[in-house]
Amino acid sequence: MGIFKQKSANKLTAAEVSALWLQYMGDSMAICVYKYFLKIVENNEIKPILEFSLQLAEGHITKITEFLKSANFQVPIGFTENDVNVNSPRLFSDQFLLFYSYIMTIHGLSAYSLAITNTEREDIQNYFFECVKESKELFQKIVKLAKSEPKYSSVPSVPSPHWAEFMETPGFISNLIGDKRPLNSSEISTLFFNSTKTGFISSLSLAFSQVAVHEDVRNFLLKNVKLAGKDAESFDTILQEDHLPIPEKWDAEITDSTVSPFSDKLIMFHAGFLVNAALTYYGASLGSSFRSDIIVNYTKVFTHALEAGAISYSIMVKHGWLEKQPEAIDRNHLMQD
Repeated sequence: MGIFKQKSANKLTAAEVSALWLQYMGDSMAICVYKYFLKIVENNEIKPILEFSLQLAEGHITKITEFLKSANFQVPIGFTENDVNVNSPRLFSDQFLLFYSYIMTIHGLSAYSLAITNTEREDIQNYFFECVKESKELFQKIVKLAKSEPKYSSVPSVPSPHWAEFMETPGFISNLIGDKRPLNSSEISTLFFNSTKTGFISSLSLAFSQVAVHEDVRNFLLKNVKLAGKDAESFDTILQEDHLPIPEKWDAEITDSTVSPFSDKLIMFHAGFLVNAALTYYGASLGSSFRSDIIVNYTKVFTHALEAGAISYSIMVKHGWLEKQPEAIDRNHLMQD
């Protein structure tokens, strides 16, 4: 009886396997990235943040490996020392390294929160709660330092209303053909953050396009630079129509190096990861926007991200870089055999 209880305690649901598996892939990639960053960083205030990021990623890999092995699941290959060349020349400025950490920590916090709500085992819930706690500490360190940097972009403020007001008309039609009401706080927030994150995709794709080895990878990244750049500009245009500030751009923080610190496999996985994240954020933003011109814009950028995602996965499959997640039993295949 005790044996059966032990097996039941170690069993993982599909949601738990997915959360752990995807985090393993992301953190094995992060280990490669931060090892390279620590080789090129010069700023003594940014360096401890990169060290902390690397420490967290390495700790996650150890814990996830324990969870998967105890449930008799194959541990992913992920990314290894073969996917990074820490002796490559500098590709990014120190300020970009901090900005990169800011964006990726945001993605981590979102993923951990979702994982908590989808897990049933208390030990795995506690693990992801600990991930949130650690990432909170990292995020606050990053923001504190970033606010002292000249390129820091703060989300625009709105004036405090003098009394409660209610909408008199939805204004969906007039937003397309006539005057637009001012942006509300939710719309400002999502437009600003999506411009920041989409601008990051464009800049990172630019850097990767300079160093990618395979022609199809390079062509995809160059297309991603244009699409993501265009999408970021579309968010900026809506903000500027209300005379609001827009986020800083980061292309100037990319050097002229053409020697890649990362394998094309890692580069394509990173690109696919960011596209998936963008789809999630665009979908959530669409649900909190009430001006029809903004809804139309999110529909367009969502389509662009879907297109980029399809191309990125096609390239990874073509080169044998897309590691398969655990799947359900293929009953039809078994019956045919």
